[in-house]
Amino acid sequence: MKRDRLLVIDDVPDNLWLLRTLLEDEGYEVMTASSAHQALDSLKSGLPDLILLDVMMPEMDGYELTQHIRAMRHLPFIPILLITAYDRASVAKGLDLGADDFIHKPVEVEDLYARVRSLLRLKHSIEERDHIARQRQDFVSRLTHDLRTPLVSADRMLGLLQDGALGELPSAVQEVLTVMARSNRNLLEMVNKLLDVYRYEAGSKSLSLSSLDLATLVQEIVAELLPIAQDKRLDLLVEPFPRGMVVTGDRLELRRVFQNLIGNALKFTEIGKVVVRGTVNEHVISVTIQDTGVGIAAAAQTRLFQRFQQGDSQKQGSGLGLYLSHYIIAAHGGKIVVHSVPDQGSQFTVILPHPTSADAAMISATQLL
Repeated sequence: MKRDRLLVIDDVPDNLWLLRTLLEDEGYEVMTASSAHQALDSLKSGLPDLILLDVMMPEMDGYELTQHIRAMRHLPFIPILLITAYDRASVAKGLDLGADDFIHKPVEVEDLYARVRSLLRLKHSIEERDHIARQRQDFVSRLTHDLRTPLVSADRMLGLLQDGALGELPSAVQEVLTVMARSNRNLLEMVNKLLDVYRYEAGSKSLSLSSLDLATLVQEIVAELLPIAQDKRLDLLVEPFPRGMVVTGDRLELRRVFQNLIGNALKFTEIGKVVVRGTVNEHVISVTIQDTGVGIAAAAQTRLFQRFQQGDSQKQGSGLGLYLSHYIIAAHGGKIVVHSVPDQGSQFTVILPHPTSADAAMISATQLL
């Protein structure tokens, strides 16, 4: 069985020796560091399961080191036990900076052992939870990927039947095939969304970045969705976009976002109109989709961009569209802002960095919020 590894950090050699001896007697593997810089070097060579950290050290004290470790986002969760002779207010400062527990000097041996055991239980519980979550996500991702192949095959076969590949079919059969094809495409679309969700969450989704004109992109989408608006007797309007609505982005991914947002606006609007407008300044480029639909309650707005979460309307989808849109825009260095009032309509604004802005340096293909 693997032994838990502890990193003890203290600038006083006698303290290091005492703590190491006590902890090794309990069966732990113990590493030591006599300074913050030595401790940071130790983290590069091997990660401990727990850090015991003296607050009072020269150059970089325990508070600064705690803050520095917590800022290292690539590290897994490592509990930090502060060892301090300070008063309660100073302990509170350490906990606020990211420490998980503290023990006062002079150290009581049984108290030390109990706190070490407690923090290690916390560490292992989090590791087990994360492992189960990864297994579940991997299973769903693999299952989704395997589902896509037969759905694509079924879509092609249904298309061939509708085109008369096996001869002319009775009208009743054609109607049934139309319903089957539509249901199959809806399911295939949901599977594709799930696959992309897992790719974004895993940081493995690649973006094909290029310079593109949002005004042209939005006009194309509006033209495609116009028949839906006409069927519902709604006005689908695009206000004249200002010049300079050019961003650096993935055309297909941004198309998916605006298609989803404009489509949702039409879906949840029964009377009135949907208006799309753009704005641009030296820092950001924004596209707003405003409707006169049912609106969204304040409580529901807080969960709109969560996976599988839906609003309160009876017309619901998979709960993936807005979640995926959030990831896509975040990967472009932007955000989606929503403002809505029940029974008065909703307004979704996509905000993207201006290509000439200092904030819009080259975006990593895996950069997420």
